[in-house]
Formats: sequence, C-alpha cells, structure tokens
Amino acid sequence: MPSELDRRYDEILETLTAPGGRLVIGKDERGQAIVTNFPATIPSLLRTFCALNADAEAVVSGDERFTFAELDQISERVAKGLVAHGIAKGDRVGIAMRNCPAWVIGYMGIVKAGAIATLLNGWWEAHEMEHAIRLTEPRLILADAARGTRIAARCSDYDIMSFPVELPIEQALGQLLNSGDEVELPDIAPEDDATILFTSGSTGESKGALSTHRAVTTATYAYSTGLMVLLGVLTEDGNAPASPPRTLLSVPLFHVTGEVPVMLNSFVVSRCMVIMPKWDAGEALRLIEREKITYFVGVPTMSLELMTHPDRHKYDLTSLRDITAGGAPRPVSHVERLKSEFPNAQPALGYGLTETNAAGFSNFWGNYAEKPASTGRAQVPYIEAAILGASDEHLPIGQVGEIAIRGAINIKCYWRNPEATRALFTADGYVRTGDVGYLDEDGYLFIVDRKKEIIIRGGENISAAEVEAECYACTDVAEVSVFGAPDERLGEVPIAIVYPRDGAQLSEETLRQFLEGRIARFKVPDRIIVSPEPLPRLGTGKIDRRALKAQYAH
Repeated sequence: MPSELDRRYDEILETLTAPGGRLVIGKDERGQAIVTNFPATIPSLLRTFCALNADAEAVVSGDERFTFAELDQISERVAKGLVAHGIAKGDRVGIAMRNCPAWVIGYMGIVKAGAIATLLNGWWEAHEMEHAIRLTEPRLILADAARGTRIAARCSDYDIMSFPVELPIEQALGQLLNSGDEVELPDIAPEDDATILFTSGSTGESKGALSTHRAVTTATYAYSTGLMVLLGVLTEDGNAPASPPRTLLSVPLFHVTGEVPVMLNSFVVSRCMVIMPKWDAGEALRLIEREKITYFVGVPTMSLELMTHPDRHKYDLTSLRDITAGGAPRPVSHVERLKSEFPNAQPALGYGLTETNAAGFSNFWGNYAEKPASTGRAQVPYIEAAILGASDEHLPIGQVGEIAIRGAINIKCYWRNPEATRALFTADGYVRTGDVGYLDEDGYLFIVDRKKEIIIRGGENISAAEVEAECYACTDVAEVSVFGAPDERLGEVPIAIVYPRDGAQLSEETLRQFLEGRIARFKVPDRIIVSPEPLPRLGTGKIDRRALKAQYAH
C-alpha cells in the first residue's frame, strides 16, 4: 500500500502537471515524457534561470562570490572567446580541473559555444587521461595547471589551455575573457550533442557516454520536479523553508551527480553552490555552519564521515534540511544513524547512471526510513522502469532480473563504440543498467546484485577487468582475480587475489608499488592477498571468482 507521503507526493505532482499547472508535460518523437514549457537546451536553461534568479547568490568559492547574473555574463564572454579561438558547433572541448568557479563557468561557456562538453576525470592517471582524450579527440582542453601538465606529458599534440584557477576569475580565465566580444554564438537544437561523460565498463577502458541537450535538460528537470513537489508538501504542512537553498558542492563536477542533480539543478531551483576544491569532512563541517548549507549530497562515505568526525559537535549544523546520497549503496545501518545525528535533516537516496544522466529512482524522508534498503520509486513522469528476464521480457512485481530504465534522459550512444551501444539498449529503448533487482508492489526498487563486475568504491566505479589487466602487467603475477568486498565506510573496496609465477618473490607491498602510478589511487586494491596455490577454476577454465569472493570478501 502506498505510504501517506507517496499519496501526497502523487497528488501534488498531478496538480503541477495538470492543465494550467507549472509544468507542461509533453512527448518527444519517441513518445517519452519531456517538459515542454521549460528550456530544452543547456544554454537556454542557463540563460533563462540566470535571468529569473539574477540577483541570488549562485556560487561561493573561498572569498569569491557570484550571482547567477554574473555567472551568465562571464560565461557569455567565455563562449565568445572559445568561438574566437576557432571552436565550432559540435567540436569536443575537454574540461580537466578540480572543482572551482572556472570549471562551472568553463562548462557554461563550452555549451553556449555549441561545443560538446567533454568532462575528463580529474583523478585519472596520465595514461587513463590519454585514453579518453584520444578516444574523443577534443579540439581544445581547458585544464588547471596540475592536470594540464599531466595531459601534456602524453597528449602534447592537443591544444591545451592551462588556467591558474586559484586566482580570481578575471585572471584565471583571462586567456578566454579578453577576446571574442563581437563573435556571434550558434543556434542550438534540443537534439544537438551536448556532453560526453566517461563510465567504466566490465571490459576495462572507460567509454564516452554522449548525450543530447534534450537528455541532459530532461534529467535536470526530473530532479527539479521532485524538489518542487517536496516543497509543496512542506508548504502544505506550514513548514516552507524560511531561508534560500544552499548546497555544498563536494562531489566532483566531472561526475554525472555533480553535473546534473547538483550543478544544473541548482540553476533551476535558485540554489547557491558552495564549492569545495576537494573533500575534507572537517572543512565541510566548517562550511555547513558558515554558509548555512541546507542540502548535502555525496556518496554515503561522506555523510558517514560527517557523522563520525570528532569535531562534529563543535559546529552548528541546524541549517541542514536534507542529506542525500548517490553513487553507491548506503548501508541500512547508516539511515538510523543519520536520523540520530542530524535530527533536523531528512535522509534521502538516489539511483541513476551516467547513461541516464543520473536520473532514475529516489527514496526520501519517511519513505526512506520505512524502506531503507530500497533506492525508491522511479522519477515519474520522466522515467519508465522495467525488470528484464533472460530474453528481455518484462518481469512481474517481485521477480528478480536486470534493472532497465527508459526515458528522454538516456544517452544517445557510446562515443565511437557501436558494439557497446547495441549492448546497452534493448529493442524497445531501455538502458540495461547491469544491476539486478526487483520492484515491490509500491513500485520501490530493491537492488540485490550487480550483473557487471564493477566495484563501486565510495561512489567511484572501478572495473575489475581493468585492475586485473594492470596486475598482469607485472611479470611476477601468474594469476589474479579482483572483486569487491563490503566496507562500512566506502560501501565496498577492491581486493586482489594473486598467484605468483614460479620462482617470483611477489608480495603485497611490491605489487602495490607496481600498481601505484599505473592506475588511479582509488583503483589500487585495498587488500592484495598472495595465494600459495593456483586460483580455483570453473569447468570452462575461467578463474572461479565466485568461490574466491565467498572465501575472501568479508
């Protein structure tokens, strides 16, 4: 039976989308739900909501503060500077920076120039960065000094602009701000290509997920709609917020969570973003108090670190109204702890993919407390969910199968990878998530396993195949199996079981040293176990990962 909160949510959503309501829901050419009275491209979204929220504070970073109008004005100059530099509609332009105002404004300028914003993972090692760059061939890469140096070491044949992002924005982006004043910007259509984000796959190397403007804006509105409905619930109860929304931007902007539900959604709902250059729980507590943060989102690890930080009780955190997690499963035990440690804040959880532009399912407030093991209901009316059987048939309520998502939010394809694109979509247009789960009678999704061998460490996707390949590059390794093990803080961590070649003096320390510098630090196994015996094998000859997992993943 639907909860009282679900009943009220559905009633308010129906009012918002009824004739004369704030949201006009139509269909795209595939019959998928879209908002027809909101801007359908990212540039028009940015310009519209910057105008509507012009004087509100939009970004805070150290001593710098920007209104929405200021972001719009500066990014227009960046867009014209990019065009003057030779960037044309449809060119890829990479961003490789830490979280900073230059990242936000650079992204805005890229999409306004009609280019495809290519979000490079700032945590990658040089060869990982090189793979993504040579795959997407960006016409220009906007980088901070550290990442610009890292890229130039392997990709010096590409045009790289390095910016001193620690300086005030006029100095930081001076190379682009001082040119192009008379340049005209291109017209952009909803079905034009907008972004490329990178996602790990079970075969190892990252894939480039290409989205249209329609997909990104629709996913943004899926989140905005949910906030509009919940504001309606609070208003009905006489608890409408007295202060404007403010979020701590603590997740990386190159992740889909940072880009869509945090950054772009903040433009729509007039929410200030207080930027953290890198995650630090103590600094987060200080900023929550100083900036009166109302909304916190991060991987479950982050909220756990806030709860357990020794200085937590030294700060006034009563401004916090919502603590949301995404990017990794949140242990059920954390939900009760959140309610205890942050009595003024409501817990929430979201589930989406890079391939769905972060949209998918959400569980919040009392519903989350009642069903803490669930990622919630689909974000209607934009999301259609299905549980697939072996032949892609849609399974009934309660049956376990592969989770699939359909909507205008889905990516267009994997960049220059038609085989992976074909494998991603079903014949009727659903994205296969690679996760296994079921829907209950109330439409709540429960994830029970992952079909892909992807390890999610504190929100970071790690391909087991990629880590195994790097282990095999060590000549002392004869056999290796990598998989995820449960971890209270990070959700799960990679561990490696290795069998050395005959005569090799292989140890955990030597293999760890070998891997560091070859792959990003978050991918290096937390535990490396050297087995004295060859690894167990299946009848097919493959290493029996399931048996090893049962023995060691605890």
